[in-house]
Amino acid sequence: MAESAATEHRGRPRRPWVVGVSGASGTPYAAAVIRGLLAAGEDVDLVVSRAARLTVLDETGVSFRDAHWQQDLRKWLEQGLGDSPAPGTVDVDPDRVRHWPAGDLAAGPSSGSYPVKGMLVVPASTAAVAGIALGLSKDLLQRAASVTLKERRPLVVAVRETPLNGQTLRHLVALDDAGAVVLPASPAFYAGGSTAQQLVDFVAGRVLDAVGVEHSLYRRWRGSLGEARASAEGR
Repeated sequence: MAESAATEHRGRPRRPWVVGVSGASGTPYAAAVIRGLLAAGEDVDLVVSRAARLTVLDETGVSFRDAHWQQDLRKWLEQGLGDSPAPGTVDVDPDRVRHWPAGDLAAGPSSGSYPVKGMLVVPASTAAVAGIALGLSKDLLQRAASVTLKERRPLVVAVRETPLNGQTLRHLVALDDAGAVVLPASPAFYAGGSTAQQLVDFVAGRVLDAVGVEHSLYRRWRGSLGEARASAEGR
């Protein structure tokens, strides 16, 4: 009934992007990606691993709880980073954002028949990378990623770790061979970013670029040297 109501209300079937948040440091990347998807009018199915809840708490002070996920997600998404201003109110409408507990292996994204556009794992820990590459499906995040690969849907794995050992590099090659986009959380400076939030938004923008979601998270390269410095200096 809830699905039917949401479909009638918005005039189109719900087909979300699954966003998986693993336990690597980098929760601001996940928040920026979710904000970018919502700003683009996309729907989101969110899976936060058990380890990621500890990282969210450590990096944001927000306790992400199943029973209060809407309030907790809103607090997380509305936080500013460093000296950057808070992004303002973020709509966490349950018709547009759904949360699935990481231990729920009967959840919608665990099945290939559940309609989604693809999956973004942001940030991706080395444990998540290994689990997805090996097809372990030890939790919903890994299972949903495996389903995304078998259904030939877009999968972006934004790995956030340094340095990388040989085993993780082999797992990343295996994911690339399987059709995933391996996208290191590696900010660039040619876009003229001068704050931590702008560097985070660059990575989030590249994640969205990889799946064709329009956004305005960073200034794109236009073939003119010196634009980044001019932008940072306000020229």
